[in-house]
Amino acid sequence: MSNFTILNNLENVPTDLRGGVVAIGNFDGCHLGHQRIFSCAKNIARAKKIASLALTFEPHPRDIFAPKPFMFRLTNGAQKSKILKALGFDAIIIMPFTRQLALMEAKDFVQQYLINALDVKAIIVGEDFHFGKNRAGTPEFLAHIGSENGFEVHQLNLLEQGHETISSSRIRKSLSEGGLNVANRLLNYHWIVEGIVIEGDKRGRELGYPTANFALAENSNLAQGIYAVRIRLDDRLFDGVASFGKPMFDNVQPPFEVHIFNFDEDIYGQKIEVALIEHIRGQMIFDGLDELVRQMDKDSENAKRKLANIKILSDLDKRLGFII
Repeated sequence: MSNFTILNNLENVPTDLRGGVVAIGNFDGCHLGHQRIFSCAKNIARAKKIASLALTFEPHPRDIFAPKPFMFRLTNGAQKSKILKALGFDAIIIMPFTRQLALMEAKDFVQQYLINALDVKAIIVGEDFHFGKNRAGTPEFLAHIGSENGFEVHQLNLLEQGHETISSSRIRKSLSEGGLNVANRLLNYHWIVEGIVIEGDKRGRELGYPTANFALAENSNLAQGIYAVRIRLDDRLFDGVASFGKPMFDNVQPPFEVHIFNFDEDIYGQKIEVALIEHIRGQMIFDGLDELVRQMDKDSENAKRKLANIKILSDLDKRLGFII
C-alpha cells in the first residue's frame, strides 16, 4: 500500500485496511518509546503482508473529565498523522474520545471495534496501556481475548534512557524546564509547534525584528525564552529565531513570536509550523530599547550558528521535512 489514510471513526473501514496490525495508545509525542511500538507493528505487518495501522484518541482521555483541557499536549491528531505517515504506516485511526467511550466495557470495545470493524490480526501495546470502563482493559486482558478470537497481542516493556522511563510526561517536564535538547532526544525528532499567524503589537517591526505571531495552547508549559527555530510555510523552509515571553498582564498567555530571517511577506491568517532546534536562553529584563536590540542581534547570530550546525536526530527527523 502506498497511500496514507486518516480515519476519524470505525464505520465502513476500507477493505484493504481490515485484517491488519494495529498499534494502540494515546501516543502523545510519538516519542522513542512509542516508536518502538510502531516499529514492531511495521515489522509484523511486513512479514504478514498486511496493513499497518495506529489507533489513537482525541482529545486526550484525561481532558474529558477535567473542567477544561489541562494536558500540555506534545502532538495533536494532525501532527500524529504526519509522524505516522513519515514512519510508513498505512493508516491512522483518530477515535473521538467521549465520556460514553470511557464508560464502555473493555470486552465490548474489543468486540465492536477491534474484531467487528477492523478484523485485527495483531495488536501492539505498551505495558502501561489500559482502556475501557474502570481501565479494566489491560494487555493481559487483550491477550486472553486474542487467544479466543485468533489475533496476536504483543506487549512491549517501557523503554528507558538515562535510568528513567521515556514518557510523554518526562518530555513535557523537560520542555517546561528549558531542556529542549533532552526533549528532542527523547522524541527522536525536533519538537514542532504550529498555529495560525495573528496580528501582534508590531513592536518587533519597529525594532527591526518583525515577527510572525501565533498562540500556543493555553495549557502549554513550554519554558519562556529564546529559541533557534526552523519554519515551514506551505512547502518552503526558513531559518529564524523565536521568543516565548512573559505576558504584560497576569494570566495572559503570551504569543509565540517568530522572526524569520530574510523574509518580508504578509502571512496573516496562514498556517505556520515551527521546529524548535535549540533553546538559546531564558527571558531577560532590559534597561532600555538599545540594550534590547543589541541582545536581539546577539540572539539572531547565535541562532544562525546553531541552525548552520543542526544535528539530525534520526531518519524520522529528516522525513518530517524540517532538516535537509
